[in-house]
Amino acid sequence: MTSRRSVVKRPSISASDNVILMSFEFEPKGFDLHYGLEFDQITAEVVLGHVELRPEILQPYGLVHGGVFASISESLASVGTAVGVFPAGNIAVGQSNYTSFLRPITEGTIHGKATRLSAGRTTWLWDVEITDDQGRLCAATRMTIAVRPRQAR
Repeated sequence: MTSRRSVVKRPSISASDNVILMSFEFEPKGFDLHYGLEFDQITAEVVLGHVELRPEILQPYGLVHGGVFASISESLASVGTAVGVFPAGNIAVGQSNYTSFLRPITEGTIHGKATRLSAGRTTWLWDVEITDDQGRLCAATRMTIAVRPRQAR
């Protein structure tokens, strides 16, 4: 299996974005790489990504497995939070993932858009919309990300 890897380098920012430019690159790693997540845009306010549909991410009835939708949501929200909290010496980890499945996806591309709702000192809250190629809402997630101090290795 060959995979296309996307790398989002240094998100574009402006003073009004309230985003801190990161000195490292974001690219799918670990499980995200396994199911095929590609980042399209990363800021501390909005994160966009997509996954090309393939047989490995389908459940037995030919629909995208719900865990893929939940995984996309958690990754988009975690990376967006990381952009905002890493410069202050913190990390971002998933705390709560509530995903509702609304419509199946059986072909094409899964599109995800995470929009930050709140950026607190210890938690960030995101809404994530998962859509199909026709722009139809297929899943909706409310994602809470915990902000914790980065530990020295």
